[in-house]
Amino acid sequence: MSDGPGHPDYRFTLANERTLLAWLRTGLALVAGGVAVASYVPRLGVPWGGGAVGLALVATGLGTALAGHARWRRNERAIAADRPLPAARTVTGLVAALTVVVLLVAVLLVLDVAGR
Repeated sequence: MSDGPGHPDYRFTLANERTLLAWLRTGLALVAGGVAVASYVPRLGVPWGGGAVGLALVATGLGTALAGHARWRRNERAIAADRPLPAARTVTGLVAALTVVVLLVAVLLVLDVAGR
């Protein structure tokens, strides 16, 4: 689909932009969650537990936003060149990072409950 010679259909570009905004919202939510955990749960099983989880969430949020931007750029290039979209490697990285954060929280919760 094209809006003229050499120009891709605007709907593809706008859909790609909406996807980028979803990645940015997810990153912002992770950062906000990290700040909340660090602020309101300073001790989680160990004195540094809340800070570690907060930092992990903030780092994951930053990584999510950066990965979303990189994916948006790759997709924009592919759309402009009328090529297939590249594989979404960033989703695997996000799932891995969140898995690490959840495992960290689980271990810290076990330490917290065991310490009571």
